[in-house]
Amino acid sequence: MLRSPVGMSTLVVIPTFNEAANLPRLAAEILAHPDFSLLIVDDNSPDGTGIIADNLSEQYVNRLRVLHRDGKQGLGTAYIVGFREALRASPAYDFVIQMDADFSHNPADLPRLVNAANQADVAIGSRYVPGGGAVNWPLRRWLISRGGSLYTQMILGLPVRDPTSGFKCFRREALARIDLNHVHSTGFGFQVEMNWRCHRQGLRLIEVPICFVDRKLGESKMSGQIFFEAMLLVWRLRLEESKRLKNPEFTAS
Repeated sequence: MLRSPVGMSTLVVIPTFNEAANLPRLAAEILAHPDFSLLIVDDNSPDGTGIIADNLSEQYVNRLRVLHRDGKQGLGTAYIVGFREALRASPAYDFVIQMDADFSHNPADLPRLVNAANQADVAIGSRYVPGGGAVNWPLRRWLISRGGSLYTQMILGLPVRDPTSGFKCFRREALARIDLNHVHSTGFGFQVEMNWRCHRQGLRLIEVPICFVDRKLGESKMSGQIFFEAMLLVWRLRLEESKRLKNPEFTAS
């Protein structure tokens, strides 16, 4: 088994909504890595995901925690809540990872992300670098995803080939440099905004090839509306950057 850097601890943050079919096996595979802990942020899943998470916390004492929210409040806000918890933790974690709950992201890739982040500031699991790819995607979804990534790179000047990837590892010190109060995206645009804010902070982003596998169990949260919201976000961030360049004292609200 590939291990993370010796003596370094990692917290994996996973938002959940109706992931009862995936969560037990996912938790087991993540926590098979001895230096890893898990934080589940559940949005009052009607399928009982939150109850399953609580039961798992009793099974994995001191390694798995659960935060319950009143209802579905968006992917981005779930990660912000999880990141704040990670930054408050004592003793401090060395790395913080975000990933999906549906096995689209392979837990076996976690140590690779940690090792890459140990050489940079943020490691991104990328479908669009050599060695990466996507499985079980229809051509239409691949075209939308790839086109959206190229569009985002062009408008924002991001040095990231897969800016919409939701599989990331942050060095704790790097994550602490991001003002989470100014991250406003609640949906999948959150991935783009975090990359952009990391880039603006001068953090080094590195991409690690992964194979993204479309979910087999449960329902996808992606929709056309979410996609177009993310595309509009790109222009909001571009406008924010233009204002900042004209007025260095400008602060996004």
